[in-house]
Amino acid sequence: MKIRKGFVLEEVGDSFLACATGKLAREFSGFIKMNETGAFLWRALSSGDKTEDELVAAMLGEYDISESIARADVSAFVANLRANKILED
Repeated sequence: MKIRKGFVLEEVGDSFLACATGKLAREFSGFIKMNETGAFLWRALSSGDKTEDELVAAMLGEYDISESIARADVSAFVANLRANKILED
């Protein structure tokens, strides 16, 4: 899975906002607010096709957290992106 083309991520203060651009903005007119961890996962998904297991491994390499927490965070983040039709499989 990866982020659909036409979505961008911008840092605004202490938060990150993802929104659609161009024609895609007609389909998705809001934005997704996320923290640094969400932005980390977003960037990983923007850099190429990734599985949930690869995202969990990336989080474990970047943050001092347990695998169960990383897996739960990745699962919730991916579910949110899927619900908003931001991911391509």
